[in-house]
Amino acid sequence: MGTRQAHAQRSRLEGVRRRFERWRQTRKVLSRIPEPLWAAAVKVAGASGISHTAKTLGVNHQALKKRIAEAATISDGPGRAAADQRFASMPAFLELAPPMRTGSCQCTLELEDASGAKMRVHLQSVEAPDLAALSRSFWELRS
Repeated sequence: MGTRQAHAQRSRLEGVRRRFERWRQTRKVLSRIPEPLWAAAVKVAGASGISHTAKTLGVNHQALKKRIAEAATISDGPGRAAADQRFASMPAFLELAPPMRTGSCQCTLELEDASGAKMRVHLQSVEAPDLAALSRSFWELRS
């Protein structure tokens, strides 16, 4: 973030902090924070962060976080309408190919039955069905 942007964000946050202070000086005891102040806090928190904004404005962190979440679901601006339109044209089902393996997979398989017969195998780059077949053959031999 550039110095000008950081200064502008601090300046906006400071402006909202002053509005909160003026309200606190003139409010009646136990009165709720007015919606326009909450809206300003939500807006400035988008740029300054929830924790920093809550601390600077002297508001409850969870209450601010809840307001931000509510504003995000209620918001129906032009950006959201465009996103909704893009997603509407997407298929309902999209198959994804499994990721390509990188590196090697290693494991040690140790089996022991009730009679004390043991099998220990160290495997590298083996698929899960191979492990299942190997262990099944051990148990079938013991039966």
